[in-house]
Order: sequence, then structure tokens, then C-alpha cells
Amino acid sequence: MPVIQRFSQSRVRLNANDHPPPHFHVLMNDGRETWVTIAELKIVHGRVSTREIADVLAWAKINRDRLATQFEELQR
Repeated sequence: MPVIQRFSQSRVRLNANDHPPPHFHVLMNDGRETWVTIAELKIVHGRVSTREIADVLAWAKINRDRLATQFEELQR
């Protein structure tokens, strides 16, 4: 699955044929994973705190439209 963005402690990935709601996956370097909704930037699965992914959430807020478009494209 495509990695959209890399950060020092994590990377952001979108999956093809994924379930609603539109979301992205944050994979931490230590192996943990969390799912974040694109619309609300809310963690919906996983044991990662918002503090740990503050840089990801700030980036996602700026790139929300891009994430939504790419999520839609991967569902076709």
C-alpha cells in the first residue's frame, strides 16, 4: 500500500479497497499502528496518542483534500 508521507517517528499510508469512514493509517517506527479519520482527524483505532502523532495531524490538516482524493481513488 502506498506510503504517502514519512516522518521521523512514523509514516502515513492509505490502503486500497479499505472500509469507511475515509481514513489513513499511521505506522509508528516501533510497530504500532493507528487509524485516523480524514474529515475529523480523529483516532478511531490503535493505541497511539495524539501527542505522539502531532506532526502527522498538523500535516494531515494541511493536506486533508489530498488525502480525501487519494482515499477515493484507491477505493475504485
